[in-house]
Amino acid sequence: MPFGLCNAPATFERLMERVLAVVPRSRCVVYLDNLLVHASDFQQALANLTDVLAAIRQAGLRLNPKKCQLLRRETAFLGHIVSERGVATDPSKVAAVRDWPVPGNVGELRSFLGLASYYRRFVRDFATLASPLHRLMDKCRPFVWQEGQSIAFDQLRAALTEAPVLAYPDAQRPFIVDTDASNTGVGAILSQEDEDGERVVAYYSWALGKAERNYCVTRRELLAVVRSLHHFRPYLQSSHFLLRTDHALLTWLLNFKDPEGQVARWLEQLQGYDFEIRHRARRLHGNADALSRRPCAAQKCCYCSHQEERDQVSPDVAVVQASGDAEGWLLLTPMELRETQEADSTLGKVRGWLEAGQCPERSVVSAESPDLKSYHSLYSSLVQRDGHLYRRWQAPGRGSDILQLLVPRALRPDLRPSL
Repeated sequence: MPFGLCNAPATFERLMERVLAVVPRSRCVVYLDNLLVHASDFQQALANLTDVLAAIRQAGLRLNPKKCQLLRRETAFLGHIVSERGVATDPSKVAAVRDWPVPGNVGELRSFLGLASYYRRFVRDFATLASPLHRLMDKCRPFVWQEGQSIAFDQLRAALTEAPVLAYPDAQRPFIVDTDASNTGVGAILSQEDEDGERVVAYYSWALGKAERNYCVTRRELLAVVRSLHHFRPYLQSSHFLLRTDHALLTWLLNFKDPEGQVARWLEQLQGYDFEIRHRARRLHGNADALSRRPCAAQKCCYCSHQEERDQVSPDVAVVQASGDAEGWLLLTPMELRETQEADSTLGKVRGWLEAGQCPERSVVSAESPDLKSYHSLYSSLVQRDGHLYRRWQAPGRGSDILQLLVPRALRPDLRPSL
């Protein structure tokens, strides 16, 4: 089939796949007339190259010596630089983005976004950065270039020129997925740990639609999880991985007893993955640039305003409202109250969780006291202020949180019955 016909690329790719079918994919990657033969050492590289050349000769195909590069530690392939360190953007391609003039119409903007989007997996929060530019693509909106578009255009070009080297995925190591949601988009980072620490394998981002921007905080965070896991499915399927989020409600939402509608469908999709979800404090979750863990403004969102009612009877955990005379009710000074909390074995473990910024797995506390298991279920609402442990609680009709003091077991008999 001659080149130039619409089916020529597909026919040529099918031919190359058949010719190189005798060579395992782990040794050679082919896309049309681009061949990448790779190996972990020199002798293996020679053996792989011999097999590929033999297959090409047997098929009667010929190679152009001027376009061949042999035994290189680093090479350009499909617009990327591939080396032993990982995959990076091709400087010659990125230079075209860096020097791109300000678009003057929709066609020029579409061309710029098409080239930039090819490298979107190298850019964190790509969809959020490009959101002001995508809004100009709306057919019902006049093309008016304003300051917001100029800022987004410059930030996107800078992000592409400073794109990091992405690590190769290692099937023998567990993956880590950090998800994030904002008012304009959702995104995630796929990474793995090696001897040098965590290394990014890929970025993902998605610009929220008009309806999705009206979602409450928890629903947007759950949407980030669903979309991110679906995007990274080739890496995550059939393997156990760690999902990290700074939105504490997600750590219990997956076990919600009676989900409804959209949330139920999303949770059903997540059942196909084998993962451990872990809450991480926002100060430690900077790589995903996460949304602040603030209360949801939606008045009718059952997932943000209330946690599910537990089937089991709540253990004997005592709290009192931390008003100005709370210490007087307990006949203790603030220092004495703090010392009593520290002396309590259960509250001591809770304090350790908060200082570490990480809630342990449910299996860790399954054999502990009922008090500790109850505090574990309330972890997302526990805080430490001035050395004292409290629970945040929002009463119906109030716009701000109430801090309730966690009372050590030794002091509970001293509480007034009215409290």
